[in-house]
Formats: sequence, C-alpha cells, structure tokens
Amino acid sequence: MSPTERLNSDFLGTRVTIGKHPLAFHRQRLNALSVTPSNKLKFVHTGRLVRIAGCVICRQRPGTAKGLLFLSLEDETGVSNAVVMLDVFDRERATILNNSYLFIEGEMQNIDNVISIKASRFEPLHVAEEAVPSHDGNDVVNVCISPSMKR
Repeated sequence: MSPTERLNSDFLGTRVTIGKHPLAFHRQRLNALSVTPSNKLKFVHTGRLVRIAGCVICRQRPGTAKGLLFLSLEDETGVSNAVVMLDVFDRERATILNNSYLFIEGEMQNIDNVISIKASRFEPLHVAEEAVPSHDGNDVVNVCISPSMKR
C-alpha cells in the first residue's frame, strides 16, 4: 500500500492512524499557499494576517460566549485555535460545519502567550479520502482544496 492508501485504510477501519498525520502529506502545497504550521504561530506578530489549516478536532460554542465559536485545528505539528465572531459564523456557517478539514485566514492574536486566530475567512481543504471525525460529533467527509486561497 502507498502511504495515502494506508492512511485511508486506517481511517476507514479504525478512524485513527499510527502513521503520519494527513497534513504531513500536503505540507509542501500548504507552504506554497502561505499556511503557517501550528508550531510556528508563536513567531507571528499580533495583528498580522495569517493562514492556518488542519483537521477540525473541536468546535465549541458555549452559551456564555455571546455567540462566539471556538475551533481547534490539528496539523502535523500540533493544535491551533481560532475564534469566530458571530457575524463571520453566520456568513461561513455551512463551510465551518460541513467540513472536517479547513483553511482559515484571520488576524493573529497573541495575548499573554495565548495564541489564537481571529478568523475572517474559511475554505474547505482536501487532505484525505476518509476525514478524521471532529470530537464534537460533526463527522463529515466532504472536503476539497480550493485554488481561491492562493495569493
């Protein structure tokens, strides 16, 4: 089996893999799209436009957060977090909820070493035939790379 076939077989059979993270197979393409790996976000200055991508591992919209949505994305280097304002969520709702892997573009926020992206734009991302299920119950497989994210 090729590495991609093995990854897809792992996800299909067990929903996990002990092999490479799905984004590791696409890092060169993500770098070309100016996507910052999660382990490099600490070097990005607050207020800068940044792109992240990964598997959605958690979507949280606590009742006490006044409509804010918190997303956690996993790539091959770690986890990054995005904050989605109510107006952006309303505009991007279908993309956010119907895709297991996402590109997110937004403003870097590093407040007291708490790093997050204030998300402004979302696009689906294709990295594996079988999507990793998020931990919030939205198990989705409909994902694809979009050339509109190119700069």
